[in-house]
Amino acid sequence: MKKNLLVLFTLAMISLTAQAQFPGGNRPSGDGNGRPRTDAPAQPLFEMNTAKGNSKISGFVVDSTLTKAVEYATVALLDKTTKKPVDGTVADDKGKFSLTKIAEGEYSLLITFIGYTNKTIDGIVVEKGKDLDLGVIKLSVNTIMLDAVNITGEKSLIEEKVDRLVYNAEKDLTSKGGDAADILRKVPMLSVDFDGNVTLRGTSNLRVLINNKPSTIIASNIADALKMIPADLIKSVEVITSPSAKYDAEGSGGIINIITKKSTLEGLTLTLDTGAGLRGSNLGLNGSLRTGKLGVTLGGFGRAFYNKALVTLDQSTIQNGASVLTQQSADAHDFGMFGRYNLGFDYDLAKNQSITAGVNFGTRNFLRDQDFTTKLFTDNILNSTNYRNVDVRDLSNSVDINVDYLRTFKPGQEWSVSTLYSVSNLTNNFDADLLNGSQELTGRQKNLNSNVNKEITLQTDYVNPIGKNQQIEVGVKGIFREVNSDFQYQIAGASGLFATDVRNPAGMLNYNQNIAAGYLSYTFATANKYTFKIGSRFEHTMIDAKDQISEIDIPSYSNLVPSINISKAIGKASTLKLAYNKRIQRPGLQQLNPNFNLANTQNISIGNPSLKPELTDNVELSLSTSFKKTYLNLSLFGRTTSNGITRISTPSDTLLGAVVTTFENIGHEQTFGANVFGNVYLTPKWTLNGGVDLYYNYLEGQQNGLDGTSQLVSNSGFVIGGRVQSQVQLPKGWGIQAFGGFRGNRIQLQGVQGGMGMYSLGLRKEFANKKGSLGLAADNFFGGMKIKSTLNSPLFNQVSVNNIYNQNIKITFSYKIGKMTLVEKKKTKSVRNDDVIGGESN
Repeated sequence: MKKNLLVLFTLAMISLTAQAQFPGGNRPSGDGNGRPRTDAPAQPLFEMNTAKGNSKISGFVVDSTLTKAVEYATVALLDKTTKKPVDGTVADDKGKFSLTKIAEGEYSLLITFIGYTNKTIDGIVVEKGKDLDLGVIKLSVNTIMLDAVNITGEKSLIEEKVDRLVYNAEKDLTSKGGDAADILRKVPMLSVDFDGNVTLRGTSNLRVLINNKPSTIIASNIADALKMIPADLIKSVEVITSPSAKYDAEGSGGIINIITKKSTLEGLTLTLDTGAGLRGSNLGLNGSLRTGKLGVTLGGFGRAFYNKALVTLDQSTIQNGASVLTQQSADAHDFGMFGRYNLGFDYDLAKNQSITAGVNFGTRNFLRDQDFTTKLFTDNILNSTNYRNVDVRDLSNSVDINVDYLRTFKPGQEWSVSTLYSVSNLTNNFDADLLNGSQELTGRQKNLNSNVNKEITLQTDYVNPIGKNQQIEVGVKGIFREVNSDFQYQIAGASGLFATDVRNPAGMLNYNQNIAAGYLSYTFATANKYTFKIGSRFEHTMIDAKDQISEIDIPSYSNLVPSINISKAIGKASTLKLAYNKRIQRPGLQQLNPNFNLANTQNISIGNPSLKPELTDNVELSLSTSFKKTYLNLSLFGRTTSNGITRISTPSDTLLGAVVTTFENIGHEQTFGANVFGNVYLTPKWTLNGGVDLYYNYLEGQQNGLDGTSQLVSNSGFVIGGRVQSQVQLPKGWGIQAFGGFRGNRIQLQGVQGGMGMYSLGLRKEFANKKGSLGLAADNFFGGMKIKSTLNSPLFNQVSVNNIYNQNIKITFSYKIGKMTLVEKKKTKSVRNDDVIGGESN
């Protein structure tokens, strides 16, 4: 099989993506920061009367304080005599710009960007055949008038770029001391419940990357992985709803890319982040050294959290013709310690070659103590009362190792090779003490479940510009995955040794998945400001799986995944976009794991190793515009999913009053909706942003009826969610921020998952030397929350209520030491896998 895979890996080449900005109106509307523009858009380069030659002018635009690059600054090359534009471009998100094919002669260079004083460099002499590097060019901050409102040049909290929405988490005052889930709750289009389960426009079938790279721990369980990433480590979050063909075809709803903070500062730096609160504490230390061609980073971040909850369950089932009622309550106490540690380096082998490498280690130790009280009624007569004290230990560690090589040729032409090895070891065990109605110990129970998730990825990509308004990309990729799960059950009396539980035999799952993929993409821009990105991706998947008894027959399958993105610049500050793509969603470890989770014997879960992938068609139409002091984005979207991987619950055949939940390929889903979000500058120092998501969800599938046969079932309804955030910059380094968000009831095939809301208020004081800050924040300070969910079928009805005590007050402190100057950070390439469902927390 591996031989066949290597052949496919070599031959597969079919798809698109070209995210570079081309002339013809493909710049993001606004100033690149979600703010209105005041300068006219640069003329398309191919419309200029460009003098042709073979020289190049390059440079790096930075803020005069040397603390940051000036992203998307407009660079115009002017004729010395006429002062008319000869050529022009826009700096990238690192401040880097390059003008090519310049004829010999003498020129002036004009650099402009909102919030900065225009910079003109005269006397630029270009010699024939020679390149000219202008080095670092400093722009001085200036306050300008925009409809009588002063706007200064810095990033806003939310940006919209050509192919994605960006939430700049480093600007968020209220999430410091939290984890990645706290950040994602504030990102437009995303919804995150209290357990950390993420949905994008109503679907949890999405892919989460860290710095464009996958991790096996995220593939195993997204919710738990987010708890391992401290909020202080996150620079920004990117949401990609219409991925182009360069991305792996998996992720029905889209891709979330978490970008962590990195230093591009020359010299030695050390940053300390720490905080403490009622529900958690954190400590992070990050150091970096950059000198000459070498850059090294070393960091460690740890977080502890503690919380409690009261969960009640009312559940009625029909078993053997009798009506069984279960009334259950559980006091839960959670304690977790999470860590993430990293070592990385980058080295410039030559002017046009670089290599980067990194090792990331993550650890999770989650402990939950639950005291259950369960009453069972048969035909309204109390049958039994029992108590169950359960200690759950959910432990894991993960290692990700990457080595990446990048070779550049002419501007825009590059070849890269990326490799990734990722492994995670997970342990999910519980110990239970069984007590009778008199609360006397009658027995003990254990479930031991160990999992290993390994992944090797090899990838190569090539991109080549064609002229100034076209680009072609091609690449191939191989992913080799191995998932192993071993589980066993043990029982004992009130005393004595544990022995194997013969009612629940031990089991295992070996699941090997190999994927060969290739893509081809083509991008072109027209003179009338249209930009087209068209391509396709081919993926072939082969699976070998077996349990403790026999092989599991899962046929190989192939998918051809098209992607089309069209954008049109309208006027000076508006962009209209239309996108279509097909996506697939492969099951992840939590969906596959055949271990019976019996921590709560009345609410049991188990995976399904025979799951097949689901297929989704997505279409999106969006309009973004800037006017006066406001930036606004409106999107309409539709999604149709077949062969959907769906949760199905049925009464247990053996346990009185219990319900068993598993996953099946029986779902058909349609979602149509809209989301709107925007930024408003109320004053020069006061911003308001927010948005609303509204969609209609229709689900259809199969479940068992009263006669035991399968029957069609459907559920539908509207779902609404939203968020609002306001930030005020006060004198003398003070800042204040408020946030509020909610998510309405979420439609499921057999019921409704309860909605939730949360809010926070933060205050921060930046030190006069700009090297540190002290903050105070409070979350949900008026009280906790109550989440009510329901499930129903002809055979059972379930109502669960989760009372969460999530009030929190926290103090944070951050400080940076070291002597630093800003230098250009070269572009790097890395692996990104986006093709497996991450698990949810139960």
